[in-house]
Amino acid sequence: MKLKLLFTISVFAVAAASAQSPSKIVSQANKAMGGEKALKAISSTVQTGKITRLSDNTTGSYSAFASGGSFYGSRYDLNGFEIAFGYNGKSGWARDSRNGLRTITGEAGRDLQAEAQYRNTRWLKAKDEKAKLTSGGSSLVGGKQANVIIMTTAKAVRLKLYFDVATGMLIREDIPQGSSVKSSEYSDYRPVSGIQTPFIIKSINDDETYEIRLQDVKYNVAVARSSFDFPVISNEPLPNIPTLLDEIRANADKIDAILENYSYTETRIERDINKNGDLIVKESEKRSLTFYKGYRITRTIEKNGKPLSPSDQAKEDKEAEKQVAEIEKRIAEKARKEQVKRDVGSGTGGAPNGEGQRITIADSLKGSLLVNPRRERFKGRDVIVFDYEPNPAYKPKTRNEKLFALCNGGVWVDSVTKQVVRLDAVLTQSAGNFLAKAKRGPSFSIENELVNNEIWLPSQADINLQIKILFAGININNLIKYGDYRRFETEVKDSKVGDDKP
Repeated sequence: MKLKLLFTISVFAVAAASAQSPSKIVSQANKAMGGEKALKAISSTVQTGKITRLSDNTTGSYSAFASGGSFYGSRYDLNGFEIAFGYNGKSGWARDSRNGLRTITGEAGRDLQAEAQYRNTRWLKAKDEKAKLTSGGSSLVGGKQANVIIMTTAKAVRLKLYFDVATGMLIREDIPQGSSVKSSEYSDYRPVSGIQTPFIIKSINDDETYEIRLQDVKYNVAVARSSFDFPVISNEPLPNIPTLLDEIRANADKIDAILENYSYTETRIERDINKNGDLIVKESEKRSLTFYKGYRITRTIEKNGKPLSPSDQAKEDKEAEKQVAEIEKRIAEKARKEQVKRDVGSGTGGAPNGEGQRITIADSLKGSLLVNPRRERFKGRDVIVFDYEPNPAYKPKTRNEKLFALCNGGVWVDSVTKQVVRLDAVLTQSAGNFLAKAKRGPSFSIENELVNNEIWLPSQADINLQIKILFAGININNLIKYGDYRRFETEVKDSKVGDDKP
């Protein structure tokens, strides 16, 4: 009878634990770990100690540090083999004794950015950062019953957090790292400046398990920003960045001329995060893009992964013919205006109307501060990388300048072709007017691929933006994929979809 009663009590206890809401679980954790006010007051963290690889008992020194809301880094060595990584508020990097320095991009870069923010603010600013907290049920961690919360960031990074049912303490984290997951288990909590702090960390990464025993933890101490910056690894002199931008700008005409010989496709995927914190595809559209006399022609060829019906495709082809006719009209009108100018004399009077003017990355960045130049390898090529940040002394004029004046980010440039191969941007200030306003925190990235060993063309763009129009909020979470690059020699107005001749 007693055994049955104990079993019944255990079942109800587990059910009660799993029934708790995420907000209640984190509230209990805040209280157990020192109080929400004290946790929010943490502006920096510095940890030092020893690390042991359990597979062979190799040991070494360990340190980790976080500051400024989004700066994070860690370093350790194992028998002389050094490993370090960091996120400097704009981009992430990793370095080890075998592979050298590299920038962390793509999903791994997105995951490191999410971890950097988490190491600084935990779950305390989830609402402000548009992250969702959902229940992950219950689990056992080292024999302890734990409530599980899944924190999904605005960029759909899922961090899995385990809280001890008995104490409320955080006892485990699962944090994605690109194609893998890093798990950390926490124990030996001790008070440091009023904050309950774990001094033993069991870290499981790939196929290795490490034990970290901290010897010292400090909160709210100064951490040099240089601690998070990319290490300098080459004595080769770096080019002058403004001069490099001039070379990028000078290459623009050549790039555009080459691009006019290509057709390609663009697949726009609209995504959203559902109530369970899963990233789902809402809809997609695939378009074919070609050029006619320097102007781009677009046709929709698929919707939601399915080809258009014959009647809908015929409408798209007819629309493409209209685009060609409009281009002919614009060219004729432009020629007429130029003739009028020649007729009246010098042909240099009047303000430029901006038609046909190209806005390049080089133009957009002329109002930004260009910092932290370095050399790296990217997709098997030597590249020059630099970060950019707002220049408060510059007054932007164009729309693109105004956008980049509000952003932090990084630019990767092929050192041979002087073409941009990747761009990352994070909106660090809110922007907009009465009708529409973009909130701080959103980001976008553009990554290119080398096509036919002559031109870097877009391969993927990832856009995450939150816009408030009047009193309604709109979240834009789009992935744009480019591909099927082919040279063609045909005129668009005489062709149909699929008629591009390589």
